[in-house]
Amino acid sequence: MALTNKKINLKMNFHYARLARVIAKVIDFLIALFVGFLLFPLGIFIGVAYLSFADGLSGGQSLGKRIMGFRVIKLKDNKACSFKRSFVRNLPLSIPFMLFIIPLWGLVLGGLLLLPLAGLELFLIFNLDHLNRLGDVMAETTVTAIDPEVQKSTQANKDWYNTKSLVTFQTYES
Repeated sequence: MALTNKKINLKMNFHYARLARVIAKVIDFLIALFVGFLLFPLGIFIGVAYLSFADGLSGGQSLGKRIMGFRVIKLKDNKACSFKRSFVRNLPLSIPFMLFIIPLWGLVLGGLLLLPLAGLELFLIFNLDHLNRLGDVMAETTVTAIDPEVQKSTQANKDWYNTKSLVTFQTYES
C-alpha cells in the first residue's frame, strides 16, 4: 500500500505525538497528585519535586515519558535534559501544584492558576508546528521520540525557532 498523501500522514503523526505528550504529562501529574495527597502535607513537596525534576531523570525521561516513549533533550546539543532545565521547563505546572499545600484555599488558588497555564500549554502543543510548550521555550528543550521509526516520522529540524524548518517523514510504498 502506498501512502500518497504525505500531508495526511504528517498530520496524523503530529496528532499522535501531541496526544502522547499530553498523556505523558497527565501520568506525571497523577503520580504527583497521588503522592501529594497520600502523604499530605509532606507529599505535596515530594510531588512538586517530582514534577520539577522528573525530566532530568534517566536520560531525560520522566515516568510518563518513559511509558509513552519520549525523552527531553536540550536544543543546543541534543543531550538529555538536565535537572536545571527540567526545573525551568516544568515551572508553569509545578508552581500551581505547590499552592495545594494550603488547605482548601490552596486547592482553589492552585486550580485557578493551573487551568489557564495548562490551557496555554495545551494550546501551544496543539497549535504550533514544532510541538513545544511554554516550558520547552523557557528551558530551550524539546521532546523527541525514542523509537527510531517514530523519530523518522516526526523529526523536525533541530532549530525549531526557524520558521522555514522542514519536517521529514518516511513513506512506504509496496
